[in-house]
Amino acid sequence: MARRRREEEHENHERWLVSYADFITLLFAFFVVMYAISQVNEGKYRVLSDALLQAFKPADRPPARLQPEPRRDSQPAVVPLPIKLPADANRRRVEAKMKGIADDIRKVLEPLVKEGQVRVTESPRGIAVEINASVLFASGQAELNEDSIRSLVAVAQVLAGPGNAIEVEGHTDNSPIGTTLFPSNWELSAARASRVVRLFTQAGVAPERMSAVGYGEYRNVDTNDTPEGRARNRRVTVMILPAGEGGPAPTEAPAPEEPAQTP
Repeated sequence: MARRRREEEHENHERWLVSYADFITLLFAFFVVMYAISQVNEGKYRVLSDALLQAFKPADRPPARLQPEPRRDSQPAVVPLPIKLPADANRRRVEAKMKGIADDIRKVLEPLVKEGQVRVTESPRGIAVEINASVLFASGQAELNEDSIRSLVAVAQVLAGPGNAIEVEGHTDNSPIGTTLFPSNWELSAARASRVVRLFTQAGVAPERMSAVGYGEYRNVDTNDTPEGRARNRRVTVMILPAGEGGPAPTEAPAPEEPAQTP
């Protein structure tokens, strides 16, 4: 028999496909793993975070409580907010109280208000009761007239109840005085304001609520070039401040001392 010719073995030039397929398989597996670890469980992440906080917190703090992950179908808890009163509620109450005081003063001084001798005005600073000095004092004097005492006592009775601070201001015109008792308008205006404060104290107004100040001729409300303007500038103004402004701080009575015990 004729001997078959031994077929020559050819070298395989496509072996690289096996390595390439392995590489693609590993690359696919790598991306699958990366995708899997990128999906974070929010509930487990919160539990892990709370556990780490508890592990590293100071020892004197209470342990952190692990909150369970809320259910999707549950309604969110409603936390009641603290009730706050409107900011202007107290302001309206103070304004109503001040208006009531102003109305009471207008009522007791109604004849003088009608004559233009007394002006009662309201402002953010308080109630200003402007009384012409001719109603209260003789020219260049600081002693109250008998008729004016009754009017001021009526005002004091209105002011005795509320706890508002009171400032009594004395004012003059620019006419020099130069007497023995009052060398200048400073002394005259201060003495007149002090005299009204003393009368209010005698009529029942707490003295710690009041102050007296003399401005002399330097707080004019009208011109000093006319007799009418100078008459307007000679005045005593009773300023009633809103509650909580200008008053003294409340003081507590000292506790009584315990008697010493003898053995």
